[in-house]
Amino acid sequence: MISHQYQITNVLPARARLGEGPIWSATEKVLYWVDIYNHRVNKFNSVTGQNLYFDVGDVVGSIAIAGENRLIMAQRNGLTYLNTETGEVEPIISVEADLPENRFNDGKCDSQGRFWFGSMCPGKPQGSLYRYDPDGSLHRMETGLTIANGLGWSPDDKTFYLTDSAQKQIYAYKFEPSTGNISDRQVFVDLTTESFYPDGLAIDQQGNIWSAMWDGWCVICFNPKGEEIWRINLPVQRPTSCTFGGENLDILYITSASVGLSEEEIQKSFYSGDIFSVSTAMTGLSTYTFSPMKLVV
Repeated sequence: MISHQYQITNVLPARARLGEGPIWSATEKVLYWVDIYNHRVNKFNSVTGQNLYFDVGDVVGSIAIAGENRLIMAQRNGLTYLNTETGEVEPIISVEADLPENRFNDGKCDSQGRFWFGSMCPGKPQGSLYRYDPDGSLHRMETGLTIANGLGWSPDDKTFYLTDSAQKQIYAYKFEPSTGNISDRQVFVDLTTESFYPDGLAIDQQGNIWSAMWDGWCVICFNPKGEEIWRINLPVQRPTSCTFGGENLDILYITSASVGLSEEEIQKSFYSGDIFSVSTAMTGLSTYTFSPMKLVV
């Protein structure tokens, strides 16, 4: 592991309960992120420091850009659209309504404009991974997950990564961009001997995977072989996810949570729920959007 000194900046004292799902909009030059249990989708301008939020009425696990002034959201048990001008929420499709213990969690779009999102049920392996295509079709891609989390694609689009936080593992699959199929699951990173849990992740142009470590006070960077190469130590116990943003996609934005911490833990982790940024020597991948125009035929 190479030791690096990173400058950590607290860019937004949000005090979120469960800050998550950050995505960078290159068009708007803003960071979107969610506060899951407060039912909020946030829009943060890092230049002005202004943070606007929309109350979307229920749990929101993840978001992706879905055109001008529109986001697609994975909420408690289905997909919805959010109009970021009016705040209107439009239902799309109900999923897993028959599993009341489940809720949807992390999600992202692939290079072909398809939205991938996973469900979770702490303590039970009844979560699944889904792919929602721009033509309106829904595909169950993986089952038997406990907490479906951090996902993403390698720069060459040949590998898909998926985290099961409860199992403390990050998996790697073979990925076919044209069909959206995944296969040949392998354990990419095994953290079962650690006291913390892998959460949301981001991938840079070199193919390194940056994974936020719940209860680990850090973000760990793994190279494409799954070896730890860097570690960013943070002033919060529960970092939750990260994404690259900024003009050159070289700023790593990190969300965090305060939920479930005792008063003593809050004192040790006073800035829990805030948003942090780290300038890196790496460049992140562009954020893909949900768009039928990107679908390969």
